[in-house]
Amino acid sequence: MKRHLTCPCGEYLTGADEDELVENARRHLAEQHPGHDYDREQILFMAY
Repeated sequence: MKRHLTCPCGEYLTGADEDELVENARRHLAEQHPGHDYDREQILFMAY
């Protein structure tokens, strides 16, 4: 299960599980990178 992701901007994101990680990544994108939208598979592809 992937629970960590480092955004290209350098922000380190985590989640208790993949669902939470995707939620946190989407929140980060909306707040810090408006207009950049990734689906669940794209987010998990970048995660580890």
